[in-house]
Amino acid sequence: MTSFRHAERATGLVCIVLHAHLPYVRHPEESYFLEENWLYEAITETYIPLLEVFQRLVEDAVDFRFTVSLSPSLICMFRDPLLQTRYLRHLDTMIELADKELHRTAGSEALHTVARMYHRRLHRARQVFTDVYGYDLCRGFKRFAESGQVELITTCATHGYLPHLSVNPACIDAQIRVGLEVFEQTFHVSPRGFWLPECGYCPDIERHLEAAGIDYFFLDRHGLVHAEPRPQFDVYAPVRCSSGVAVFGRDPASSRQVWSAQEGYPGDFDYREYYSDLGFEADLEYIKPYIHPLGIRINTGFKYRRITGPAGDKQVYRPGQARARALQHAAHFVQERQRQVAHLAAHMPRQPLIVAPFDAELFGHWWYEGPLWLEALARHIGNRQETLALVTPSEYLARYPENQLCMPAASSWGYRGYGEFWLEPANDWLYPYLHHAGAAMVELGRRFGRGSGGGDRASPTAIERRALHQAARELLLAEASDWAFIMKTGTMVAYARRRVQAHLSRFDRLYRELTGGRIAEDWLRELEWRDNVFGGIRCGDFYGPGQ
Repeated sequence: MTSFRHAERATGLVCIVLHAHLPYVRHPEESYFLEENWLYEAITETYIPLLEVFQRLVEDAVDFRFTVSLSPSLICMFRDPLLQTRYLRHLDTMIELADKELHRTAGSEALHTVARMYHRRLHRARQVFTDVYGYDLCRGFKRFAESGQVELITTCATHGYLPHLSVNPACIDAQIRVGLEVFEQTFHVSPRGFWLPECGYCPDIERHLEAAGIDYFFLDRHGLVHAEPRPQFDVYAPVRCSSGVAVFGRDPASSRQVWSAQEGYPGDFDYREYYSDLGFEADLEYIKPYIHPLGIRINTGFKYRRITGPAGDKQVYRPGQARARALQHAAHFVQERQRQVAHLAAHMPRQPLIVAPFDAELFGHWWYEGPLWLEALARHIGNRQETLALVTPSEYLARYPENQLCMPAASSWGYRGYGEFWLEPANDWLYPYLHHAGAAMVELGRRFGRGSGGGDRASPTAIERRALHQAARELLLAEASDWAFIMKTGTMVAYARRRVQAHLSRFDRLYRELTGGRIAEDWLRELEWRDNVFGGIRCGDFYGPGQ
């Protein structure tokens, strides 16, 4: 990471954190699988546009900083040859639709302008994916991390909600350890920071992070303001836990301007309407080749309407006007932060820090103009004023290594600020099964693990080792916070339930075969082909040093 000199004279500092995560969805047993589109849409609408933003800022010598958390499941999907090939197939299908849309909209200048925009962006996405990054977007993030403009951090292996897994501390360790291993194998460095899934925290999690070599993590504001003792500077400076790990708190004002359904920028009437899509509006015969093979209408990404207003027909999207609004909103955000840090600096003996974390997919996927807003924000702060500077958490800690000692409070950034979104009547049934499987995985470690405190044998056989590794994969995949989240929101619930049940069922059979001494190798081989995430996983990740 480059020096802090660029920010030394600024009145205050801004840390933009983009958390990039998707659940691991890969179905080699099907030629087309609907939920894989989650990844393909995110690559086209969020991740390639973000890399393009970084590239333009570098080319224009803008002094910018962003912190990006890449989840291990997303990293593995980025790098999976099957998903890379399928994404290119998806992209080529969408380019074919874009070609047809140019002809269909030729009679309407307004619609044709939007169709040309999609045609241009899809062709550019294909070029970036194939020619610039050779099918692997991790290469792009690595490039900008090595240049010093982006600090990469990571999160738990499958984004497990740690407070609800804390019944088995070994499960917390495994989620953290496997996540770090995937990151280090991909980027050849260790991350200094860590994103707690959903910012979910309960006491002692920081000790697991300290043991893993992590320097800092993030919490929502109430996790700090309810700390003991209460932080002197609220969330505008980090604190340190007794373990030495630093904690950064989310600034509510800057988050509200982007997240709020009432006040947030993405709701502006000039922006693109997400919920109006050609896949649901076009004649079925016309759109049939570009939706689900069974004729089920789905989003295509071709959206021709703007938000317009709360009632009446939605007007045609106007890309130029939307771009102008994104620039205006970026300028407004900077002005608000300038006023904020001017007030804070009058009461603080150090530069106040505004930490603004967001889900990465907000930018581009949900808020189509979001990447433009981020780019304009970086340009405003980097080129046009001296009050603010963008920084990373590591840069801030290098400048201000001494911070108040506090014990954070249990919290999350979810609904009502605690853990109920991931533990309520729609999803509470799964936790006894997860806890039972976690305890069984620890038992397998004790039984087969060398150096873990009295295993039955010095070392498992080759096939036992494979089965142990696969059992660990199945448990991690079942623990993903996404399944409980989906069950609560009521979208794709059947898929989420099937995923959890399938992984737990596979784990249970692996456990029985391992303890029974008879492993069906053909079935194991099929699991290794189907659920192949975390290729370097070790069964010891669940119970400490060992195999």
